[in-house]
Amino acid sequence: MLFQIDPVPYQIALAQAKAQQAQSQAKIAQTQREADRLKGLLESKSISQREYDNATSDNDVAKAALLQADASVREAELNLSYTKVTAPVSGVSGRFQYSEGTLVAANDSLLTTVVQLSPIWVRFSLSDNELEKVGGRLSEKNVKKITLSLPDGKEYNETGKLNFAASQIDPTLGTQQLRATFTNADKQLVPGQFVRAKVTVGEQDGVFLVPQVAVQNSQQGRFVYVVNEQNQASVRPVVTGNWSGSNWVILKGLNAGEKVVVDNLIKIRPGAPLQPHAPAEQGANPQGAQPQGETGKPESNASGKPA
Repeated sequence: MLFQIDPVPYQIALAQAKAQQAQSQAKIAQTQREADRLKGLLESKSISQREYDNATSDNDVAKAALLQADASVREAELNLSYTKVTAPVSGVSGRFQYSEGTLVAANDSLLTTVVQLSPIWVRFSLSDNELEKVGGRLSEKNVKKITLSLPDGKEYNETGKLNFAASQIDPTLGTQQLRATFTNADKQLVPGQFVRAKVTVGEQDGVFLVPQVAVQNSQQGRFVYVVNEQNQASVRPVVTGNWSGSNWVILKGLNAGEKVVVDNLIKIRPGAPLQPHAPAEQGANPQGAQPQGETGKPESNASGKPA
């Protein structure tokens, strides 16, 4: 309970409603006895049918009045319950807008605000270009998971679930509005905070992860240097996909087991001799080439800032 509104006027209204209810119950008992008494007189032809009909009608009217009195009691009890202002959700309340003893008006006086921390919603959006990369408009069915990057660059340790996806693209911004829910058990996410959201829609099989520095650009497109059997640099055109962390996703152009040059690229020319070394030996042999060409299943994702 956050506030206590003076309950005395509502307690009085409830007492009046209950008194009216008791009066209606007594009226029903009275009209029922009268109808039963006149029924015997009607059978002996001592009264007219009209007198008996009037008695039964009075009983029906009394029953209807009791229904109205019951509704008045429920309304008075509801109004009395409103005098105890309780928090509708678990969370953190703001400062009180009114001091004790202040007169407040229904539907007009804001007493305080309550912010829910767990679970918490994260609102963000993806552009139409980003949506095209992940297969079109997102929905609860095709989103596997949602992860967040905090303002300091660290990845939030919980994954979220999409609970709302706009049915159309915002024509002003060219984006689809999305919303995800996170349990936020450690209360690390704060309302109003800016984060980056990554939406995972699936995995790609049979592709390669190559460090971003290894992928070069030319007029013919992107390429990498691979080490051939003679330990010479060889240009290999590649088709890239999205980024997966600090790596490029290579869709076409590489084969399993090939060595990709990832350092000293500025000194390498096609056909130049190389001395490949393992990643751990990079510092000991700075003139060599690091073998790097692992296969993997990178996540297909797109990132977007919250609206």
